[in-house]
Amino acid sequence: MQNLPRVTQVLRTPEARFANLPDFAYTPHYTEVGGVRIAHIDEGPRDAPTVLLMHGEPTWSFLYRKMIPVLLDAGMRVVAPDLVGFGRSDKPAHKSDYSYLFHVQWMSAWLQANDLQNVTLFCQDWGSLIGLRMVAEAPERFARIVLANGGLPTGMEEVPRAFKIWRAFSRYSPWFPIGRIVKTGCVAGLSPEEVAAYDAPFPSRRYKVAARLFPGFVPTTPQDPERQNNERAWELFKRWDKPFLTLFSSRDPVTRGGHQVWQELVPGAQGQAHAITRQAGHFLQEDKGVEVAHAIVSFMKVGPKD
Repeated sequence: MQNLPRVTQVLRTPEARFANLPDFAYTPHYTEVGGVRIAHIDEGPRDAPTVLLMHGEPTWSFLYRKMIPVLLDAGMRVVAPDLVGFGRSDKPAHKSDYSYLFHVQWMSAWLQANDLQNVTLFCQDWGSLIGLRMVAEAPERFARIVLANGGLPTGMEEVPRAFKIWRAFSRYSPWFPIGRIVKTGCVAGLSPEEVAAYDAPFPSRRYKVAARLFPGFVPTTPQDPERQNNERAWELFKRWDKPFLTLFSSRDPVTRGGHQVWQELVPGAQGQAHAITRQAGHFLQEDKGVEVAHAIVSFMKVGPKD
């Protein structure tokens, strides 16, 4: 296993914070990599086709509660991890313990430790920045990819104004109410109980280090330290002939239109049933989770191209 970041101090959210989550009574499993404990849920038959659901920022696997029942009813195995710094996973206490590269290393080690094979990846937001790099690190483990409201920026792209505003807010605002932030990214809104569930992993500001830092880790300039790694990953995807599907939202001001480059450059994206999810915001798993899950099921029933 590759060398992993050394973390000096971690915070662990008390389990009592996760009591009575609405529609999310799944048992957490834990894997330790490099002294950091990563949580995930693992539902469905172990020998069934595996769907890996990668969340983004500042959410956690609770984001997938509307999609999981549909996937399970279709006979899938569903695995949904919490990124380091989020959900039930450990939260390194210091800013220096975090970087884009560190998260790729942690989650790649987690993938290897759990020996997931023949995986269909569904990734959104930071789930794509990390998940697509995981694919590039171990392409043999993945059978197909579904990309939703995300991408793999190299720092050479134009930065949307909405993202600049979000990045500045995360960096400078003294007030960082994560549940309400998620709510603003949903067209349909969230109930008070759902807002509380998104707040649950973060008992105090000390637990929000990753959530604060992530927007600043997105490559936005040619000098970004992860530019070359993402460019190398892009070279893989330009040759990727396994099935690749895009499911973007019509009302996401940050990623809207981002599907086009993938459809143009990825061989496996040709001829797929790509869709724009109407009346959905950045967190389309909240606004149209059932519909998105059905699209994944239909995609998986279409076998890999010859």
